[in-house]
Amino acid sequence: MRGALFLVLAVLSLIVTGPARAQDVPRVTVELETAETIPGQPLDLRITVLVPTWLPKPVVFPTFEAPNLMVRLPERATNPISERIDRDTWSGVSRRYRITPLVPGRFVIPPQELIVTWADPDSAAPREEVVPIEAITITGILPDGAEGLDPFIAARAVTLTQEVTGATAPLGPGDSVIREVTATIEGGPAMLLPGLLAVEPVTGLTVYPSEPVLSETETRGEPGGSRVERVTYLAQSGGSGAAPPVTLDWYNLETGQVETASVPGVDLTVDAPVARSVPALSLQLLILGALVLVLVLGVVAFAVRPALRRWKRWRAARLSRYLASPAHARSLAIDAARRRDLSATLAALDLWAARLGTTDPRRDPAIASALRALGAALYGPASRGDLADWRALDRALAVYSPNRAGHHQLAGLPPLNPR
Repeated sequence: MRGALFLVLAVLSLIVTGPARAQDVPRVTVELETAETIPGQPLDLRITVLVPTWLPKPVVFPTFEAPNLMVRLPERATNPISERIDRDTWSGVSRRYRITPLVPGRFVIPPQELIVTWADPDSAAPREEVVPIEAITITGILPDGAEGLDPFIAARAVTLTQEVTGATAPLGPGDSVIREVTATIEGGPAMLLPGLLAVEPVTGLTVYPSEPVLSETETRGEPGGSRVERVTYLAQSGGSGAAPPVTLDWYNLETGQVETASVPGVDLTVDAPVARSVPALSLQLLILGALVLVLVLGVVAFAVRPALRRWKRWRAARLSRYLASPAHARSLAIDAARRRDLSATLAALDLWAARLGTTDPRRDPAIASALRALGAALYGPASRGDLADWRALDRALAVYSPNRAGHHQLAGLPPLNPR
């Protein structure tokens, strides 16, 4: 066994040397404790850097991160060292990594780079060397008898504890129960612990899970920790049920056997009338309802389109009739008078008279009087402003109706030769 271990160390040791003199380049050694381990159990990887002078800057070490591998630096992982090489004392630094495969399988850490800044032997000026580190392969193997564990957990001890607080069964409406389960592991990382409490519906209760709390510990270089999960059950209506028990199978590193940690279930019976629930619609029924709705909308659209076209034609014809009507001409005259535009007012009155045919609003005494006053104020020497005349025209246009008595008669001129 010892001979095989030294063989592995010799194969995995990488010594970087310079082109001409050994004392002119840093010396980097990579040593892997072993290439195989049980998932969840760490192995040591040590990087040693030596230079013939000194290190003016800290060495930039690689991370060695890879999927499904947990890489940690233990306490006092980096230490200064010195070593006698060819009658000279070299100084440097050593760093130890703890690499843990989390699942079974073969893992390859890709090539890395290590940056060393050291003092030149001749000038003492800082020199920077980038030293390549070759790929490293680590294998996580399952021990005999543990092939059926899923997930695989290997440790010295795994325990489950449970605490139930709140009301006791039978529960009443509004009562709540808090179930807290804690898994503790010794001799393995806490991240290997799986979910403990499955959120399953219980008749008459509403389930409120909390976020799991994960804690990592390390005792004398040995990993450990705990996982705490909590679920709150709130009683709402009658029902009979229970929170299921929790079991966790794990591999004991000390005995080499698969063991089981467990806690019992919790009674969650509710003493109250059972609430009638609306039956859930099946997916087929929902699809059928959607198809029927689409069909109905299609039929309605097909039936409405001709009616919509007829309504649009009727609306266009009605608008066209209105634009050619005396009412529209009257509105143009009123709008032009409100804008105090005499030319537009006279043009609108001409259009209005033409559309009326038998009557002429310009012959209405009130409208004619206002128009004469506005013309005199605009084209002749007026003795007063025309605002009152415009207001008089507004009132006359507003009350004028060709159907009212006295308005439909054309106002004649006075006799040429009065007696």
